[in-house]
Amino acid sequence: MTRAEPATTTAAEAAPESGFRRRLLDAMAEVIRERGYRDATVADVVRAARTSRRTFYEHFTSKQDCFIALLTERNSETIQRIYDAVDPRAPWRTQVRQAIEAWIEASKADRTVTLAWIRDTPALGEDARRLHREAADAFVGLIQNLTATPEFGAPGVHRATRRTATILYGGYRELIASAVEDGEDVSDLVEVAVETAIALLGPRYEADERE
Repeated sequence: MTRAEPATTTAAEAAPESGFRRRLLDAMAEVIRERGYRDATVADVVRAARTSRRTFYEHFTSKQDCFIALLTERNSETIQRIYDAVDPRAPWRTQVRQAIEAWIEASKADRTVTLAWIRDTPALGEDARRLHREAADAFVGLIQNLTATPEFGAPGVHRATRRTATILYGGYRELIASAVEDGEDVSDLVEVAVETAIALLGPRYEADERE
């Protein structure tokens, strides 16, 4: 059985990306690291990108629009990083560990932006709600695709239904959020995350799930 390709294409990815857009997104990340999202301004982003306000507004309608685009891109990169890390021919428990370790490493890669995603997006209104829904759908799809391999079809092993995948995504996101907010090392979450996934997907889990 061949794993489905990740369905994570966004509007930002579909359109040809200009060099200016790339510079502005990188600048937004840089400014967030230096000042945090709330204190960042369009002027800060423009300065860091070494471009003009006019160029900024040719690509984004506001600071929030740029921030949402950055987070959307980071989510897509994280999902691709997880797909790339998992060997679908490896034993299923190994695949679980590979996926979780890649997810944790991606969360560690830019803690300040991860923290801004956690702390600042709840105040961004409908744009943030849409971003969260899209991210949840993408990660749930990721989990379902990763478990749609022959190894997860072994006797007693359960491929993730949408409900199971939603539980895993929501639980891991909250674990990562709490660790980042508390300044803890998110690497410490790997073992408990692996154990949880194995418990849900492995032979000990016998509840009758439905889509």
